[in-house]
Amino acid sequence: MSEKTLQHRIDGPDDAPVLVLGASLGTTWHMWDRQIPELTRQWRVIRFDLPGHGGSPAYPAASISELADRLVATLDDLGIDRFGYAGCAMGAAIGAQLALAHPQRLSSLALVSASPRFGTADAWRQRGVVIRTNGLDPIARTAPERWFTPGFAAAQPAIIEWAVQMVRTTDPGCYIAACEALAAFDIRGELGRISAPTLVVVGSEDLVTPTADARTLVAGIQDAGLALVPGTSHLAPVEQPAAVTELLIRHFSTSWQDKPAGQAALGATPPKPVLDPAPPQQPQPQPPAVAIEAPAEQPEMVRTGSYEEGMKVRRAVLGDAYVDRAAAAADDFTGDFQDFLTRVTWGEVWTRSGLDRRTRSVITLTALVTGGHLQNLAVHVRAALRNGLTPAEIKETLIHTAVYSGMPAAGAAFDVAQRVIREETTPED
Repeated sequence: MSEKTLQHRIDGPDDAPVLVLGASLGTTWHMWDRQIPELTRQWRVIRFDLPGHGGSPAYPAASISELADRLVATLDDLGIDRFGYAGCAMGAAIGAQLALAHPQRLSSLALVSASPRFGTADAWRQRGVVIRTNGLDPIARTAPERWFTPGFAAAQPAIIEWAVQMVRTTDPGCYIAACEALAAFDIRGELGRISAPTLVVVGSEDLVTPTADARTLVAGIQDAGLALVPGTSHLAPVEQPAAVTELLIRHFSTSWQDKPAGQAALGATPPKPVLDPAPPQQPQPQPPAVAIEAPAEQPEMVRTGSYEEGMKVRRAVLGDAYVDRAAAAADDFTGDFQDFLTRVTWGEVWTRSGLDRRTRSVITLTALVTGGHLQNLAVHVRAALRNGLTPAEIKETLIHTAVYSGMPAAGAAFDVAQRVIREETTPED
């Protein structure tokens, strides 16, 4: 299998219109198993695994855009031009990117447990640091808490164990790369360019991609409806399979562009979905309801050039929280220096292609210890962890620095680094 294609499975009639299903981070295409019997009555369903998931080749992807391009390459190899798409969580991010980069390919779109920006970049990079240090087991053990409501988890122990094992068997490098891709994903300013008829599905109890994120999507996408599934958390297709299946069937049946003969005319404007699906076949079922879109706030882009690129890199390396604090503390006296720092240090030096960020972090740690700048060391130890250095590599950097910069300086640096590494690499309970 080429790095440019994705492992996939095809179900349903060969001559039916194609519907592609994308899975969430840490899951495999099996998360859609309960939808397949009904969906394949009308569609040829193609499911794909993310890199390093479910036995797929471990070719990490650096961005959501790259994953979307790999999916397009996979469909090209299959001779598929137009298709509908439904994705959950990270799979939804891929679907949104398809709608932005390949709008001519999409017949209709469903975004399940989705967001125009998933959490914060700091949180995703922190997760990568934890995995580099502790492996995937801590993330796997806490996955059910993020994915399911407590009642479902208590009633379905077999599904909970299946979920944990899915995460544990994922390739760590591909998982970390996916975290980096989600850290950089932000389409809040581009939602108006999505032209495919879109349904946004969200669980009422979803804390990972809450209803506010779903309403932002619906408000920003010109032809979108919102379906709220009560009593459901993040992995809605697994927790409420019948309800999600009905939502998808209704949406794709009424909004599919380029329909086969005998259905609605090509290019017809799809109505807003009026959804009243059958009760889900799970303990304590509740029928989903329809929510109305709410206005979204659009970000302002006020700077360009090296400042803009510098701010992007500065946030990626140091974290949003640190940069926000620095910006909030700037005043008439220090503001110009912060601007200079962003443009020159981050926009001109850290963006140079001659060294990767891991190497630049090693140099920065060495320089700070040598210069005795311990007040800046903690933030750059955190940055080094985000840039891919392991605690063992940071330790070796400090030991090597001690020979040339002095034992007292290195000893003080070890105290700072040890504290930061413990804070950053200890999994949450």
